[in-house]
Amino acid sequence: MFESMGPLTAGPWIYAVVAASVLLDVFLPLLPSGVLVIAAATAAAAGTGAAGQLHTVPDIVALIAIAATASVLGDLAAFRLARRGGVRLDRALARSRRLRAGQQSLGRALARGGGPLVVLARFAPAGRSLMSLGAGATTDRRTRDFLPWSAAAGVAWACYSVGLGYFGGHWLGANWLATGVSVLALLAAGAGAAYLLRRPAPTG
Repeated sequence: MFESMGPLTAGPWIYAVVAASVLLDVFLPLLPSGVLVIAAATAAAAGTGAAGQLHTVPDIVALIAIAATASVLGDLAAFRLARRGGVRLDRALARSRRLRAGQQSLGRALARGGGPLVVLARFAPAGRSLMSLGAGATTDRRTRDFLPWSAAAGVAWACYSVGLGYFGGHWLGANWLATGVSVLALLAAGAGAAYLLRRPAPTG
């Protein structure tokens, strides 16, 4: 079935689409960047298709590098925006009960775990947005302190997402079933990360 996706994955433009989606979903968490990365990796598992076809498929190493780089650049853009946003950002967050609750949960998480939670939040729904914006809005968080954890988060997420699509395609066949199972695994990781971020800090 993925042979029919040849025109959709042909050429370098697929990398630009992946990069743009991953870069922007820190501001628009509804963008399906994870689904797109998985679909591209599943297409990579299909190989080049039947003999004589002219299209190529994404390379998984390039996908990982592009997804991770775009993730870090998006994080830094959100971090710097929050750093300069100040009162306006606080007002925007105050308009949404969900974002306000997320910011409070983020504050508790940062207080007990710091840097490693940037990696964990990368997998949680909207966690990347809240973490990047929240860390930027925190006066004692510097870019050089945030950047290594953002890079670790981007690499971990990119490797996991691409690995799901690529190995799922090999084990289940490069088809829509493999993509669906891989997306469910990504959502399960997100649910687990969200639970750990919400878990209250131990006392005593």
